[in-house]
Amino acid sequence: MNARQVILRGTTGIAALALFSMPAAAQLGRQQGLVEPNVAADSVMTPLPGMTADIVAALKSARPILGPAPLDSILNAKGMAKAARTTLYAKLFVHVDLNRGTDADFMLIPGMDARKLSAIKAKRPYADFASFTAEVTKVANAAEADRLEQYVFIPIELNTHTEAIMDTFAGIGVGTRRWKREFVEYRPWTSMEQFDREIGKYVRANPTELQRLKRYVYIK
Repeated sequence: MNARQVILRGTTGIAALALFSMPAAAQLGRQQGLVEPNVAADSVMTPLPGMTADIVAALKSARPILGPAPLDSILNAKGMAKAARTTLYAKLFVHVDLNRGTDADFMLIPGMDARKLSAIKAKRPYADFASFTAEVTKVANAAEADRLEQYVFIPIELNTHTEAIMDTFAGIGVGTRRWKREFVEYRPWTSMEQFDREIGKYVRANPTELQRLKRYVYIK
């Protein structure tokens, strides 16, 4: 039983209803050791299945990698077979946007199939992972929903997100102290063009990093 379940079991009446109505803070799926190639050190990536120093160098030179499909293309170009790539993706992956991800990105997740993908897409957009779990367990089980969660994220709404939400993205270089400060400083956000202009100032030396950050945000 996780902490959220313990709290809910011990809560009754109006307080319980209030808890159920609150969105979960976590918007990057609960991680289980999955390595993010945009931020991982050589020493973390090199021991993974099928990895070589040459492949690690190729991934680093391609940063930022803007999703699972570009990651797959890089590995394929370096001669890693499809079966080996699938094995690797149990350990290393670029997260999929749960609400906006493409079918091709989702299908690169190990163990994903058409039934699970259909169930996931049926209830988009998601505001929390409780809803995601409910949909996946219609065609699989709770353990599989928990495993799949580590591969996905719910995008950050720029005008309403909390510090707790940003904290869940810290491990992949998005919920850092810098971006927590800048994402709040420029509120209210009115357009993604504004985001390009204001956040772009901080990544002029690596403009593709702006595109990586944009993967994780939206404006309602």
